[in-house]
Amino acid sequence: MRDEHEIRNEMVEVGRRLYFKDLVAACDGNISARLSESEVLVTPSGVSKGFLSSAEILKIGLDGTVLSGSGKPTRETAMHLGVYRARPDVNGVVHAHPPLATAFGCTDLRFDRVLMPEVVFELGRIAMAEYALPTTDEVAESIVQVLTPDTHAVILSNHGAVTMGASPLQALYRMETLEAVARITLTTMQIGAPRYLTDAQVQELLELKSPAG
Repeated sequence: MRDEHEIRNEMVEVGRRLYFKDLVAACDGNISARLSESEVLVTPSGVSKGFLSSAEILKIGLDGTVLSGSGKPTRETAMHLGVYRARPDVNGVVHAHPPLATAFGCTDLRFDRVLMPEVVFELGRIAMAEYALPTTDEVAESIVQVLTPDTHAVILSNHGAVTMGASPLQALYRMETLEAVARITLTTMQIGAPRYLTDAQVQELLELKSPAG
């Protein structure tokens, strides 16, 4: 695994980009990184991600027990731990409130159809999770129910979005891509009817993305 100091610094940078790219506001959002099979780094509750310091990041166990650090872990800790338990390949999780992607999650419009190749290449399958009471285990359960090995982005009904990756930085990139796709989707809806890719076109992209392709 990577050096803990390096991962903490990466989480600080991720928080800064989330804040200054307007993907979170005030003290919203949270970031985590898997350190080992039993340890996770999480951002603290009540701290702006744009002005986070590495010393404020807490280390917790997969059961949620605080192992080191002062303050309280993010109130959405259960969300992060649920993803790590369900997806051993994930080492970084970002939860944010990207305005346009969140807006789609506050409607009954579908956002799981493929509009452009970047969805397949960067996000895999965009999942839509049912509404769950924030800060509770229900959120983790709603996410796990829609996760597949190819799901790297989940829009939470009336809440926000979660992205995941091999690192917190990759999870951030996927959050940026998710919001960009939401912006493009909204623009196409304003211009005319979105021209989604067909199942056959999506299958070609999946084959191109595969190691064999």
